[in-house]
Amino acid sequence: MSTEEVPYEQSELYRIRHSAAHVMAEAVREHYPEALLAIGPPIEDGFYYDFDLGKDENGKPKTFSPEDLEKIEDTMKQLLKKNAKFEHSSMSIDEAQIFFANQPYKVELINELAAGKVDEMGNPISEPTNEVSIYRQRDFVDLCRGPHVNYTSQVKANAVKLLRTSGAYWRGDENRPQLQRIYGTAWHNKAELDEYIKLLEEAKARDHRRLGKQLGLFHISQLVGSGLPLWLPKGAILREALENFLRRAQVDRGYLPVITPHIGKLELYITSGHYPYYKDSQYTPIDVDEEKFLLKPMNCPHHIEIYKCEPRSYRDLPLRLAEFGTVYRYEQSGELNGLTRVRGFTVDDSHLFVTPDQLEEEFIGVVELIQHVFQTMGFDDFRARLGTNDPNSDKYAGAPEMWARGIAAIRQAADKVGMKYTVEEGEAAFYGPKLDFIFRDVLKREWQLGTVQVDFLLPERFDLEYIGEDGQKHRPVMIHRAPFGSMERFVGILIEHFNGAFPLWLSPVQMMMIPIADRHVDYAKQVAADLRSQGLRVEVDGGSDRMNKKIRNAQLQKIPYMLVIGDKEVEEGQVAVRTRDNVDHGAMSVKDFANHAITLVTDKSMEL
Repeated sequence: MSTEEVPYEQSELYRIRHSAAHVMAEAVREHYPEALLAIGPPIEDGFYYDFDLGKDENGKPKTFSPEDLEKIEDTMKQLLKKNAKFEHSSMSIDEAQIFFANQPYKVELINELAAGKVDEMGNPISEPTNEVSIYRQRDFVDLCRGPHVNYTSQVKANAVKLLRTSGAYWRGDENRPQLQRIYGTAWHNKAELDEYIKLLEEAKARDHRRLGKQLGLFHISQLVGSGLPLWLPKGAILREALENFLRRAQVDRGYLPVITPHIGKLELYITSGHYPYYKDSQYTPIDVDEEKFLLKPMNCPHHIEIYKCEPRSYRDLPLRLAEFGTVYRYEQSGELNGLTRVRGFTVDDSHLFVTPDQLEEEFIGVVELIQHVFQTMGFDDFRARLGTNDPNSDKYAGAPEMWARGIAAIRQAADKVGMKYTVEEGEAAFYGPKLDFIFRDVLKREWQLGTVQVDFLLPERFDLEYIGEDGQKHRPVMIHRAPFGSMERFVGILIEHFNGAFPLWLSPVQMMMIPIADRHVDYAKQVAADLRSQGLRVEVDGGSDRMNKKIRNAQLQKIPYMLVIGDKEVEEGQVAVRTRDNVDHGAMSVKDFANHAITLVTDKSMEL
């Protein structure tokens, strides 16, 4: 049962932001009449526009200063208040080339529109065009297909803010000119803007890169390489807790573990279609013994070869193979971001090989597993998105009837479990449709986490078979699934969602023993050993700091429990329990505290 929610691209907010981008460009041109215009689309939560300001005396691209941003914003607000109409018209290709002759980036887009390569925003298209769409407000004219609001005053001046600038290569190609990008945001009213700015400030405080360093979770070494995180001991413990949780859930559901290498022959990925389909995001092939190998960009071709390593019968199916498999993608340096955008990452990958009759039941089983993961993590604000192919795009492989079968299978399974979902064309994998789970965190940001995909294509490309009950050869169907997605990205999202204060079962250090004086250290170590023997993660602060300083240090590390040890606790075999929220829970016997903590861990409780 798909929802009737209006897609963002059709919403009023999209038109407001698109219009704000044009007025911002108009304001830039008032201050920099020679600025060259590139593109200015709406994006999630805002908009941007790219400009070429020319070169400075050292031959480097000129940039916007913070003072420039303030001036541009002031001018933009004045322009918004004037009730200029957004007027739509069209031009022939020849007319547009003449009109925009002094704007080389626009001319390039016009030429590619005429050739049927990209649209006004640089997005791929499949058909050439004889004319282009134009929008005008006052004397500012831009190559644009819209949509916009009717008048500039419909974009409220007090609901607009310019946020930051950055460098951006033209068309995302580091071999092309570097442009200057201004990011802004626009909302229906000032109250919405104020709420958004408040969330931005909270996001800075929760930035996983800052917290990752503060809490000792991960490190990016420039000698190792950008986008290749090193997991520090506490980060490794957190990641291991997540993996162990999912491994247990998978074993309970009949998954079988496999391990595959980090490289494979190029021919493997050519057969699957991942190369050259994802060629731009893959590393250069490696020459080994006169053969070409590739750093693994995907786990699925390897799992397919495991399926093929022996004859399969219908009695062997469904076959559920699971791996925490590390893959590698080439991301441009400007796109890297802590753990959430990296070059080497581990996917909680699984591939199910099923008969057509088993497809619905197995798909539902995967959906239920993803829901179990979300429920355990306390993720209750999420939605489902059915990603289908775009019939007008050539980036999807396989016959139309194959896509129709896959989409119908997902719809039928989702409807059967009563799951609401939106349908978004163009969000499929190249080999098949998928159901993505979009999680919204405490800052109201959306993240695509779990995914489950139906694939009729790769079984065909690899000629997969099983012997049916009728003794004949049949083709299995594949289901691809990853509840976490990338382990790196998932941990980055967790850090920010929980602000580093993880629930007890995930906390790298679950409790800190705090002896008040040196004479209490031996007892603290004894209690720590007892708790560790029961599977709890405990450290002892035996340093010379005073008790309050030790408590404060543990709170800064967001450790759930501080167990204070003094003469009374030693004498009576107790611990004085404090929590990271600075609440004193009083004294408890070691046994009672251990039972309490173990219950919280076993239940995956969100209490702490």
